[in-house]
Amino acid sequence: MFGFLKRKVRAVYAPVDGQIVALESVPDEVFSQKMVGDGVAIIPLSNIFTAPIDGVVSKIFSSNHAYSIKSIKDLEVMVHIGLDTVALAGKGFTRIANEGDEVKVGDAIIEVDLAYIREHAKDIVTPIIITDTSDVKNIEKNLAIVKSQDKIMEVS
Repeated sequence: MFGFLKRKVRAVYAPVDGQIVALESVPDEVFSQKMVGDGVAIIPLSNIFTAPIDGVVSKIFSSNHAYSIKSIKDLEVMVHIGLDTVALAGKGFTRIANEGDEVKVGDAIIEVDLAYIREHAKDIVTPIIITDTSDVKNIEKNLAIVKSQDKIMEVS
């Protein structure tokens, strides 16, 4: 009867195996100061980056260093693989999915050469950002060691 009073909770899942860390600890002001949005970051341990939510691939940058998935519930999540990785001009990144593809949690989006990125980028830490927080009341964050597809955030 009072369904409109229920809190709408949306889960966000790890796009890769790794250690979840606070976004504020990322050594890049754009992310740590939440200029792009709120979320967490992950120190990746595997080379396949996947969809963190069900939805449509709304953007894959031409250098393949970042991508966004938009859900049918209007939640958009961006995964930015490493820091200053746009300067690698795509080297070390292989696109698996394409813009406009419908994806489910765990579907592969980008494959990376972690060793190459560790050697040539500023940092491998990967921000996972809720890009539009205007309708977000709370983000519960799970700062832990996770496997791909483990829940890392609940957005309400």
